[in-house]
Amino acid sequence: MQNVVMKADVESLIDCFSPDPTKPYTMSELIRMAEERNAPLSHLVVAQAMAAEKLSYEEILNAVMDAFRHNLSACELGLGEGKSFLLGRVASDIARENSRGPALIEDELVNRAMTYTLATEVGNHEVGLRPCAGTGDSCPYTGLMRSLLENPYPWERVAQATALMLKIGSIFRAGKETTGCNMEGLGAGAAVTAAVLTELRGGTPSQVGKAMVLALSPTIAVPCTPRVMVPGLCAMHISGAILLGNQAANLVLKTSLPMPVDVDVMLAMATRIHKEAAPAITPINIRYLRPFFETDENVERLISPELLSQESREKEAVLEEARNEVRALVAQAAPLTRTLGDVVFGGSSMAVGSPTNMGRICHEMAKGEITAVRIELTTDLFSRRAINVPGILMGALYGASTSDIESYRKVVPDILKRGLPVKITQIMEPEVQRIWLETREGSFMVNSLNRGGGRLAIIDALPSREEALAAAKRLGIVVAQ
Repeated sequence: MQNVVMKADVESLIDCFSPDPTKPYTMSELIRMAEERNAPLSHLVVAQAMAAEKLSYEEILNAVMDAFRHNLSACELGLGEGKSFLLGRVASDIARENSRGPALIEDELVNRAMTYTLATEVGNHEVGLRPCAGTGDSCPYTGLMRSLLENPYPWERVAQATALMLKIGSIFRAGKETTGCNMEGLGAGAAVTAAVLTELRGGTPSQVGKAMVLALSPTIAVPCTPRVMVPGLCAMHISGAILLGNQAANLVLKTSLPMPVDVDVMLAMATRIHKEAAPAITPINIRYLRPFFETDENVERLISPELLSQESREKEAVLEEARNEVRALVAQAAPLTRTLGDVVFGGSSMAVGSPTNMGRICHEMAKGEITAVRIELTTDLFSRRAINVPGILMGALYGASTSDIESYRKVVPDILKRGLPVKITQIMEPEVQRIWLETREGSFMVNSLNRGGGRLAIIDALPSREEALAAAKRLGIVVAQ
């Protein structure tokens, strides 16, 4: 009876796509339509496919499930005798541990989904997968689907969820143009997992969209190709997609966490950043990780001895360079008992702590009554001005520390009441934060670069950089290189 009811519900939605069933509706548009019809998002996705492809309800569900036939076989291979050249027998190892209790996470459904995701990845290295954005996201799709089939969800409901997976996956498939796990295994996998689990746990279409945004957020600008050739590392991306999606679903369904970002905006940003970031990040990743890439003994026999010798020297050079870089970091590190910095009010030691300390240093140098303030912030800091401008102003006007909650809350109303001229502008230079204080005795300035932990690097200052460094020392502010 339930199957008949769900079929009728889905069929009643087909008219949503008249007169043009092939119109490319965005995720936000589909979510809004589903909310208006009080229908699960997956039902609308199936109805759209029925209208666009002129297939019946049963044909659509059978087709989306059949699409995973090969990938489910690859998953089974990974659970058994499969051995990946990069992951070894990780899936069968976990499966064996699961016989003693959940090996990765206590939630049984999520634990199985992670296990089967890794098994599919192992199977991919043995027999390949049917790819979506790439083969990476096909792993969490397959792992989640198999886990759902083993839980008390009817086949029909799993098929609808699978349709939702493929709908979201199709957007990532179109958006992926270069290397980048944010548009494949990690990002797409996390977004799909979040959407499916949110809906199956009773979430509304709007909540599905919010969960997708949350799940995507930590994946932005994450490349994958260098890691793909390093044994072990890709396992964290692929199975981590399930964890991120699960966490996003739970945050949306179980908390009042605010989340105003439209899912279309997040998808568009992820796609754009993917194209821009991958070419910049990947060479750095390859530089450090190439010495650890998996090799094939027979293929290496085809490479000239001179090139192999050069690569060996490059590996030693990378190891030595890394040692020196980390040694420099250790040399700059604070003593163990003073590792944590001062309290920073406002939510971010970078967006608030470092700019506030810039203001404090300028206040420390300034002489005379302050008559005007000018602040210049790089783009990302300017966009977060709601939280950092109060900090900068309380540091500059009061000399208040980053932990002074009372000053943080009162400084802007105080300035507005006094009518003190304050000019805040955006600049394009990365990391830069500058402040000028005009007083009855002259001009004072700090030109700095933002650093985390409340730290900053001082580039220039008025009356002098030396005086700014001395002021920072008196205030106990850590100056980075």
